[in-house]
Amino acid sequence: MIRVGIGGWTFEPWRGVFYPAGLPQARELEYAASQMTAIEVNGTYYSGFKPETFRKWADAAPDGFVYTVKASRFATNRKRLSEGAESVDRFLGQGITELGDKLGPILWQFMPTKTFDREDFGAFLKLLPAKRDGVVLRHALEVRHASFEDPAFIDLARDAGAAIVFSDKPGFPSIDAATADFTYARLQDAQEEIETGYTPAALADWTERAQTWSAGGRDVFMFMINGAKVRAPAAAKALIARLA
Repeated sequence: MIRVGIGGWTFEPWRGVFYPAGLPQARELEYAASQMTAIEVNGTYYSGFKPETFRKWADAAPDGFVYTVKASRFATNRKRLSEGAESVDRFLGQGITELGDKLGPILWQFMPTKTFDREDFGAFLKLLPAKRDGVVLRHALEVRHASFEDPAFIDLARDAGAAIVFSDKPGFPSIDAATADFTYARLQDAQEEIETGYTPAALADWTERAQTWSAGGRDVFMFMINGAKVRAPAAAKALIARLA
């Protein structure tokens, strides 16, 4: 399974560019879900939502579509990650499992200033359950400090069955390691002067990379994030077309 998408769906500059002119804002999620095969939900990083909201999101998307959900900042933006059990439980218990089979991996994003502490990070990974409400949970770790380019970190992620997010953002680690049964990539180097964000050659390279990851027996989740955000939908659609 290869899924490609964007981060969120509410972004004013997409109106009239990605979203058809005159499309009611209330139907933007439905439209975005019809054009993508996945969406990364970023709002959950900042605040909690009610179970009925997750059910509404599930109903708005077609069969086979997947939402990945960014975990609460209260669980990841702390000095001692191992002390975040309550925040982890509160995030997981808000109703994300109402997405059912449309729930993809959970993205645990860490600040660029967060450095690798083997003991603390290992303890944090033990807080992440394999199931919630009978639903299997998969976890992706987005680390953004060079200290995580450490074989010990890769070993911890592999032992936990968690994926390490692959990034093309300059200055961020680009760790390509098979530590889980899926790969999670966040592409953040799009250029606004290019209609599809990435050149045809770059899109061909990302297509080949996604197919290589998939051929290795892993599900693949690729998201066009930031960079030139206005180009994200076009970049994702171009990649989806190539993969088809």
